[in-house]
Amino acid sequence: MSQTVSNGSIVISGTGLFTPGESISNAELVVAFNAYVDNFNADNEVEIGAGNIEALSHSSEGFILKASGINSRYVVNKSGVLDPARLAPSIPERSNEEQSVQCEMAVAAAKQAMANANKTADDIDGVIVACSNMQRAYPAVAIEVQQALGIQGFAFDMNVACSSATFGLQTARDSVLAGSARSILVVNPEICSAHLAWQDRDCHFIFGDVATASVVEKMETATSDNQWEIVSTRLQTAFSNNIRNNFGFLNRCDESGVGARDKLFVQNGRKVFKEVVPMVAQMISSHINDESIDVTDLKRMWLHQANLSMNLLISKKVLGREATKEEAPVILNEYANTSSAGSVIAFHKYNEDMVSGDTGVICSFGAGYSAGTVIVRKL
Repeated sequence: MSQTVSNGSIVISGTGLFTPGESISNAELVVAFNAYVDNFNADNEVEIGAGNIEALSHSSEGFILKASGINSRYVVNKSGVLDPARLAPSIPERSNEEQSVQCEMAVAAAKQAMANANKTADDIDGVIVACSNMQRAYPAVAIEVQQALGIQGFAFDMNVACSSATFGLQTARDSVLAGSARSILVVNPEICSAHLAWQDRDCHFIFGDVATASVVEKMETATSDNQWEIVSTRLQTAFSNNIRNNFGFLNRCDESGVGARDKLFVQNGRKVFKEVVPMVAQMISSHINDESIDVTDLKRMWLHQANLSMNLLISKKVLGREATKEEAPVILNEYANTSSAGSVIAFHKYNEDMVSGDTGVICSFGAGYSAGTVIVRKL
C-alpha cells in the first residue's frame, strides 16, 4: 500500500551539498580493478586450471558506461580504492572525542542548506540523518550532528536505503505540520564506497560518496529566495531480496559468515530493473494524477541517480515520450550512484531556472523495495 500526505503549508527553503575532494574516473578504476583480477588469476592459477575456482574477467570503461551511464565518482578516500591489493577506502578510525566522518560530511552540507534557507541553529528544532548506512549503531549520528551545529530539540537516524531522503522529507514535513517542530533539518551523508564490493565486476563502478541536506519549515516562516512548496508526498515499500546487504551486529554470532560476499552491497540488477521501473513510473503517474496535475504541467523530475537507463525509461513512461535533459536532469555521470542523496543532488543543482508556479517531483527508489515521491511547486 502507498501513503499520500497532502497540505500546501510546508516548504523546502534551502538545500546543501558536500562533495568530497577526491574523484575517481572510470579509466583509473579499470586500471586498479584489472590489476586485481590479474593478481587473483595468477595466485589461483592451479585451482582455476582444475576447475575449482572461476577465473575473474577484466572490466572496461566501455562496459561501465554502457551498464550505468557513470563516468566518475567522488570518494572520501581514493588511494585505498585504487590499491589493487586493497580495493577499499582507507578511512582511519577516530577517537570518540573527535567528530565522526559521517558527522563531518553531514555538517558541511547542513551549514550550506541552513545558509541558503536563512536559518541559524536557533531556528531549527530537529535533525534527521537519513541514509543507507550509519557508521555506528549508537549514539545516533543525527544527535552528533545536532550537537555539532548547536541545535536544540531532538534528532534521530533513519534508514530506508536509497529512499531515505524522500522518507526523511515526508517525516520532517509531518513533524512541522503537526507542530512538533518549527523546522527540521534532513541530512543524507552517504559513504557508499565503504559498503561497495570493489572486487565485483558487476558492481565495482556503481557508488560514490556525498552528503546532501534540506531545510523543511512552515511557509509563513520561510525567508529564503528559493522556496518550494511541498504539495504532496507519497511513500511505498514492497519487500525484495534483489538489493541486500547483510552486514550487522549479529555477524559475530556465526564466524562462518564473517567477511562473506553478502556482507556488502549485493543486487540482482536485471530483476531490479524489470521490477522497479514500472513500479516507480506508475507511482509518479498516479501521484500527480491524484493531485490533479496534468503530466504536461510536470516541468521536472529529479530522479534517484542509480542507473541512466532506468531514469530514461521511467521518465519516458511518465511523459509518454523521451524526456529532455532539462526535464530529467542527470548528475549520475559525475557523482555515480550516491544512494539516497542522488535525487537531492539533482534538485539542488537543477532548480534555480524554474519560475514561480512550476511543478516538479523529487523521486527516490531502491532497496526494500522502497520508493518515495515528493511533489514540489516553486513559490
